[in-house]
Amino acid sequence: MFTTRPEILDLQYLQNGVKTVQGKVEICGVNTSKLPVLKSEESMELLKKARAGDMAAREKLISGNLRLVLSVIQKFAGRGENVDDLFQVGCIGLIKAIDNFNVDMDVKFSTYGVPMIVGEIRRYLRDNSAIRVSRSVRDTAYRVLQCKEKYMAEHQREPTVEEIAQTLGISREEVVIALDAVVDPVSLFEPVYSDGGDTVCVMDQVRDRKNTDERWLDHIALSDAINKLGERERKILALRFFQGKTQMEVSAEVGISQAQVSRLEKNALNQIKKDL
Repeated sequence: MFTTRPEILDLQYLQNGVKTVQGKVEICGVNTSKLPVLKSEESMELLKKARAGDMAAREKLISGNLRLVLSVIQKFAGRGENVDDLFQVGCIGLIKAIDNFNVDMDVKFSTYGVPMIVGEIRRYLRDNSAIRVSRSVRDTAYRVLQCKEKYMAEHQREPTVEEIAQTLGISREEVVIALDAVVDPVSLFEPVYSDGGDTVCVMDQVRDRKNTDERWLDHIALSDAINKLGERERKILALRFFQGKTQMEVSAEVGISQAQVSRLEKNALNQIKKDL
């Protein structure tokens, strides 16, 4: 059940929440295509009335922008979250957008409202995420997000990292770390594109630069070449290149002179290059 105050949002059809039926989001069985949609001019007029204290205009604004909330929550589908919960959280973001929108700025309400709704949903997902970050980083992230909301309400645009750092009196690195720590995790199997055929997932766009076919072949060829060397040559190469020892240290361990170590090492490397 929607938990905001009745005087702020008195919409009876929200009581049973949102239901997903055959891929379409519906509110208590109501077709979302029939929800009211406000024109830009109507929204601006209602916003002015709402700022003047007209609660009826405020309620009409909320009901007229529910489809905006629905369009936003579709972007968060497939995360295993209850659609009902996401819708309610999105409505809270919508109300915040209505409260903080500056009617004197030449900006469409949807341009300002969508980031506010998305931010509220991401905050909810972050607080309920299975990935935990340290309390200090999380507190810094809260301060950063609050600073962003306040700045957006005053300037109708998102602040830069430098502006946030200057406002909060912290370093730019702290801001970046805090924001990175609360970014929503993305599944490798999350679809990013589909044209009706095969779906392209995140995993399809992530390249493994280390474990490529070429590297595997090089690794096999190198292993074969090393195995062809004598036991002493293999030991010298292992001490030199895997344990990082100097030729003097190797000579002391193997029991031969430094000059012999240098000669055996050079011959072994040349043999490997020849085999490759």
